[in-house]
Amino acid sequence: MLIAERMGFSLAIVLVLGIPLSLEAADLVGKQPTAVPAEEYPLYDLVVRDKFLTSRTTMVVIERLTVSQAEKNEREYLSRESLEEEEIFENRLPPVLLDDFLFKLKAPSRLDGKFNFGVPYRFVRGGVPEEPEVSLAPIPAANRRRIQAPRSTIGLLRFSRVGFTRREDQALVYVEEERLDGTGGGFLVWLNRRGRVWTIADTEVLWMAQSGEPSAGP
Repeated sequence: MLIAERMGFSLAIVLVLGIPLSLEAADLVGKQPTAVPAEEYPLYDLVVRDKFLTSRTTMVVIERLTVSQAEKNEREYLSRESLEEEEIFENRLPPVLLDDFLFKLKAPSRLDGKFNFGVPYRFVRGGVPEEPEVSLAPIPAANRRRIQAPRSTIGLLRFSRVGFTRREDQALVYVEEERLDGTGGGFLVWLNRRGRVWTIADTEVLWMAQSGEPSAGP
């Protein structure tokens, strides 16, 4: 993404100067992640409020890009085979809902500042705070995977895109938390809608980490 942003600036220069743009450069320009649609943010908000916020929370840290199967080696537990083998939600997920969820895992998307869970938040990219950064000190390269923040800050959250049924009356989203002490977990959240109101129907724990490394399995 950072390369693409720089290439976007370079593209403006070459267009002004009339310099031919190579095919390789053009490919880089076209690979910016698409933005997450606005209708998915209320469900993110619901999950954050219900699963992560406490009365002490003053800051939430969020990974800018959504979880994808581009990181398949790290997240095999999000494959259809793993979910079925582990009997996640007792294999009761509607097939169309699971299909949409898995389809949206194929490539990362970009989260924007559209959250509304009632607490300040900031984005990081690859675990590194984005600029401008006003309240976090520069992080040494060796410690970039551990966000140094006040204890009232939730550990780094990563979201998938939200999968929907065709009627958009059910939804499925994956969220993981990487805490400051190296622990964390990955959760699959199943939501239902009645009228205009979304509620969390059930949650499955896909992995838990006790020492900084995920351990697969609910």
